[in-house]
Amino acid sequence: MTPADQFSKVHTAALGMVEFNSIAVGIEATDAMLKTSEVELLIAKTICSGKYICLLRGDTAAVRAAVEAGREVGSIACVDDFVIPNLHPQVFPALIASSPTPELGALGVIETFSVASCVLAADRAVKTAKVYLMEIRMGIGIGGKAYFTMTGDVAAVRSALDAAATAAQDAGLLVRKVLIPQPREELFNALS
Repeated sequence: MTPADQFSKVHTAALGMVEFNSIAVGIEATDAMLKTSEVELLIAKTICSGKYICLLRGDTAAVRAAVEAGREVGSIACVDDFVIPNLHPQVFPALIASSPTPELGALGVIETFSVASCVLAADRAVKTAKVYLMEIRMGIGIGGKAYFTMTGDVAAVRSALDAAATAAQDAGLLVRKVLIPQPREELFNALS
């Protein structure tokens, strides 16, 4: 069973993340998060610009408590965070790049200054309109920024982009949103 299959069985579980601008503090805060409540550690690693991310899942109360502990221990090193109580089932496969290849449609791209704001925006996008989430790129090799790609019909992608952009913009972390109504197949294939 793949990680995506395992996650889809419990997609109603909450997902939480804390992003730090200090690796040492990130490691310390991750330990505190894991000791605070019964959560499952999904990702704990460094990303570009010397940042560190901790992604975990569990029931909503446990994830909220763990994220709060991470923010408390990480204090001023905390860049961004989120708790998503009912994660959309497309988000986790896009995070681990195991989404099936979608059909060619309009292409939407959201770029953010933090990984946490990108994941939150991606979840908002797929909950807003009938779009297919292709991939979420998490701050590795791109200066600590993040972006996600999605496809669908033009109206759905536009609606999803607007919702996702609002989520990232509310946190002051939106870099750009782009809609390409008819992408060339070569570009689309390069992204999937």
